[in-house]
Amino acid sequence: MQTLANIEELVQGVLKGKHRSIARAITLVENNEPEAPELIATIYPHTGKAQVIGLTGPGGAGKSTLAGKIVHEYRKRGKTVGVVAVDPSSPFTGGAFLGDRIRMQELTADHDVFIRSMATRNYAGGIAKATKDAVRILDAAGKDVVVVETVGAGQSEVEIIRVAQTIVVVHAPGLGDDIQAIKAGMMEIGDIFVVNKADRDDANKTASDLQTTLQLGEKESAWKPPVLKTVALTGEGVSELLDKVDEHRKFLQSQPRSERELLNAEAELVDAIKEKVESSIVYSLKKREKFQELLKKIINREIDPASAAEELLRKMGVD
Repeated sequence: MQTLANIEELVQGVLKGKHRSIARAITLVENNEPEAPELIATIYPHTGKAQVIGLTGPGGAGKSTLAGKIVHEYRKRGKTVGVVAVDPSSPFTGGAFLGDRIRMQELTADHDVFIRSMATRNYAGGIAKATKDAVRILDAAGKDVVVVETVGAGQSEVEIIRVAQTIVVVHAPGLGDDIQAIKAGMMEIGDIFVVNKADRDDANKTASDLQTTLQLGEKESAWKPPVLKTVALTGEGVSELLDKVDEHRKFLQSQPRSERELLNAEAELVDAIKEKVESSIVYSLKKREKFQELLKKIINREIDPASAAEELLRKMGVD
C-alpha cells in the first residue's frame, strides 16, 4: 500500500520523466490499486500535450514492426516517444506474451523512449482497461508522442478512438478477403490507412480497393483519409506516414473543439459514474445478510444468479 507521501514522490518522478517512476505508476493503474485514482487525479492537469497515435488493424499486418520504425523516425526528428503495446491475454492466467516488448528491444536503451506492453486482461475493444491511464502517465512524463498499438484482433478494435487523436489503420496484402478483414468499425474510425508490406505484388490492388471502399462510404468531412504504402522492414514510406500524421494533427488544431473529443469526454464521464455507482451498490449489498443467504441458495441450485440479483435489488427499491 502506497502512502500519501509515496504517491506524491511517485508523481514528482513521473513529471520529471523518470522511467522507474513511470513504470511504477503504470503498474499501479494496471493492477487497479486503491491509490490509482489519486495518482491520475494528481497528474491529470499535466496532460493534454502529447500527440497520441493509435495503430490498429488485423493481425499479421506488421503493426509492431511499423511501430518500431515510427519510433526511430520520431527520434530522428528530435521527439521523445512513449509506446503502449497491448498484447492478447492468456485466457488462463490473464497474462500476455508481451511480444511487442521483445520486438522493440533495441529501442529500450534510448532514455527518450519508454515502451510498455500490457495485457488486455480480456477487456474488449483491442486495448487494455488501463490503456488510457498509461497514455496519460506518459503524457504527463513529457513524451512528445505516444503510440498505442492495439492487439490486432480485427474489426472490434474501435475502442482506440477513445484514446488516440490520430488513428492509423494498418493492413497488408494477402490477409484473405482484403477489405472484408478491416471493414465495419475500423473503416469508419481511421484517419489514415496504410498498406504495409507494400513490396508484395498485390499491394497496389489492396491500396486501390481500400481507396474505393473509402470513397463509397465517404461522409461529408473536411478531412479525407489518405491511403499510404509502407514497407516496415526497411522503413520505406514511414517518413511520409509521419508527415501525414502531423498534417492531421494540424488539421485537428485548426478545427473547433471536435465532436470526437466531446463524445470521448462524455463516454469517460459515464464510465466513471457507472464504475462508482456499481462499486457502491455492490459494497452495500455484500453487507446485507440476504446476500449471504442468496449465495447459499445459488450453490444449492435453489435460485439462479440473475433471479437472486433481481431479488436483492428489489429489496433495495431498484427496479
